[in-house]
Amino acid sequence: MRGRRGFIKKAAVAAVAASAFPPPAISQGKQEWRMVTAWPKGLPGLGTGAELLGKRITTMSGGRLTVRVFAAGELVPGLQTFEAVQNGTAEMGHDTPGFHLGKHRAFAYFFGPPFGMAFQEHVAWLHHGGGQALWDELSAQFGLKSFAIGNIGTPSFGWFKKELKSAADLKGIKMRMPGIGSEMIRRLGAVPTLMAPGDLFPALQAGTLDATDFTGPANDMALGFHQVCKYLYFPCIQKPGAIQQVIISKQKFDALPNDLKEVVTVACQAAHLDMLAEYNWINAKAIQALKGYKVNVLSLPNDILEAFGNVAGEILFEERDKLDPLGKKIWEAYFKARSDLMAMSNLGDRELFNARNLKFKYPA
Repeated sequence: MRGRRGFIKKAAVAAVAASAFPPPAISQGKQEWRMVTAWPKGLPGLGTGAELLGKRITTMSGGRLTVRVFAAGELVPGLQTFEAVQNGTAEMGHDTPGFHLGKHRAFAYFFGPPFGMAFQEHVAWLHHGGGQALWDELSAQFGLKSFAIGNIGTPSFGWFKKELKSAADLKGIKMRMPGIGSEMIRRLGAVPTLMAPGDLFPALQAGTLDATDFTGPANDMALGFHQVCKYLYFPCIQKPGAIQQVIISKQKFDALPNDLKEVVTVACQAAHLDMLAEYNWINAKAIQALKGYKVNVLSLPNDILEAFGNVAGEILFEERDKLDPLGKKIWEAYFKARSDLMAMSNLGDRELFNARNLKFKYPA
């Protein structure tokens, strides 16, 4: 009975909180949508990206579709955006598919599995390789329409309080990690958990966490990780090219006139480019700023990378066997696209990066 009373009490509190924000108005062809986010208010890239997307849709629609943006905790907790859109508390949610593998494991491939596609490969698959159509089919099962609205590029693997010299050093480490990456680190002895971004710094301070990933140096410094952890490891093999998303009530989206559907679609595409560009810039600046905090910025040792790679391969084949027919279709399409796109990336991007690191006179 105590558990039931607690549930009823929480439901009542939630109802009161939601009532503080009246239902969206619809008058004279104008609508107001609410967008809940998983991010602290004003967080660079993610939080600011959500606010910009809301403003852009409002402006591009000439005020016919106004979007009000709510940071994590203002209307619903940061990890409840999916449920909020499903139950009508909000029309839109701004988060990442990696938070929702409990709904369907195939959401992992629209987020980014370990050792998966880089950002330029991922967006190519979504926009031109059939990825968006598969995402639409999956999202529709939950009454949603999903759009990619951002990418964090290839950020760091994570922040640690202690140095990692070999894979054995991961044993017993309590680390925040979303998506399939959580199982990858678990198999090497770490203890994974999923926490909302705003909870990470207190958990690191209290010792509830020994390490954490998030998006990259800029956001991580904004949240204070560098004050607690003095080791920052690259590269982000657990979620390369990680997609951020907007989920929209499919019923609400389908009811829009065609021009407003196009407004939302194009605004999301612009948001994707905006966020990627912002992260590339602010992360580069943050890496320079870290030099003043005595943070050790390091590459993961090869033996750890190989151990992660072997484990990731095992997990991904196991994941395929757990999926339903649509999930298997997504799995096959994702890894076929990865293989095809890597062939070009290895000739283009990799060779360029290698060439730029050669010894020759050039402006610093």
